[in-house]
Amino acid sequence: MRTIALTMLVLCGSARAADLAEIQGLLKAQKLDGWLLYDFRGLNGIAREVVKPVGVGSRRWFYLIPAEGEPVAIIHKIETQGFDKVPGKKITYAAWRELEAQLRAVLRGRRRVAMEVSDTLPAVSRVDAGTVALVRKAGAEVVSSALLVQTAKSRWGAGRAAHDAAVRALVAQKDKAFAEIARRIRAGDKVTEGDIAAGIRDGMKAAGLSAEWPIVAAGENGANPHYAPAAQGSREIRRGDVVIIDMASRVEGDPAAICADMTFVGYVGDTVPKEVADVFAVVAQARDATVAFLAERLRDGKPVRGFEADAVARGVIARAGYGEFFIHRTGHSIDTRVHGDGTNLDDFETHDTRPFIPDTGFSVEPGIYLPGKFGIRSEIDCHIDGTKVEVTTPLQTEVTAILEGG
Repeated sequence: MRTIALTMLVLCGSARAADLAEIQGLLKAQKLDGWLLYDFRGLNGIAREVVKPVGVGSRRWFYLIPAEGEPVAIIHKIETQGFDKVPGKKITYAAWRELEAQLRAVLRGRRRVAMEVSDTLPAVSRVDAGTVALVRKAGAEVVSSALLVQTAKSRWGAGRAAHDAAVRALVAQKDKAFAEIARRIRAGDKVTEGDIAAGIRDGMKAAGLSAEWPIVAAGENGANPHYAPAAQGSREIRRGDVVIIDMASRVEGDPAAICADMTFVGYVGDTVPKEVADVFAVVAQARDATVAFLAERLRDGKPVRGFEADAVARGVIARAGYGEFFIHRTGHSIDTRVHGDGTNLDDFETHDTRPFIPDTGFSVEPGIYLPGKFGIRSEIDCHIDGTKVEVTTPLQTEVTAILEGG
């Protein structure tokens, strides 16, 4: 190592930071000459999270992590302070001709570089076509950095403890919400989706979590997977309603904190109707089959990719006759953001060919949505611990009868 900078973390504020040697090892394994990170006005949040410049954004910058050697930053002369704590060599420019000349110089001899581009994963595709053309003009082939991204910023590391704390807090809010629905219904008082959502959000804040607005969807509103009572009006919750509560949050003030995201289903009555119970059973079977598939593949040391996991859940629901009513992917990556940048369980909205890697997490959340009637979704969070899949959230096994025993 030529300088102290080479031993520094590439990702300083992540749940588990990837060091330079690890990134460079991945570059060599993928036969890449470097990872070229780029941003302009905050358009590439991935690059900003990996490089961690401070107070920049009005000018273009590049940051090359080479397969061997010291990283190199190309930065505008009026934004040099923002890179003071970023490891590597600094090259400055003022005019656009300088920028292009320096980019050509930095890329000289590098045939293949990774950037945040993808024709199948829009969440990873953050670099504009003009900049990609500029890099190609400088002589380098541009390929997707999707595999590098999840290694650099989607692993849980020390953020796992905060995830567990968020899970406990959100489960407590779910229990309080169902109890409040029961109390008001039994008392003959009106209760709305918005009332319950506001109570959950206030509870999140009191528990030290980010105060995100949850999904509380009753009856026919549950057939809309992203129904939000704050934006679309607030329906009264009544006896005989299926109620979906979907909550996502993270511990405030901890940059490494991993999010928690889960969904529970209740029925406003003392006995759950057979149709509702049967639909939930199909969804739970799809959820559990997906986890079992992942566990088996990892245990056997076989690679498993996002689209393959999605196919398992989708197959269970299709064979039960509800295929057309499962209208979203099976799950998404979870890291310091609820929709993280790792592998998604998806062969529906996108074709995610990335493999799952150790110390990353994701949701498993199949659903069936029957327009005009109700929706059912069961969402859990999982973490890959070595070659095992760990479910980190409660596993709902049946619809909660909210008025049972009252």
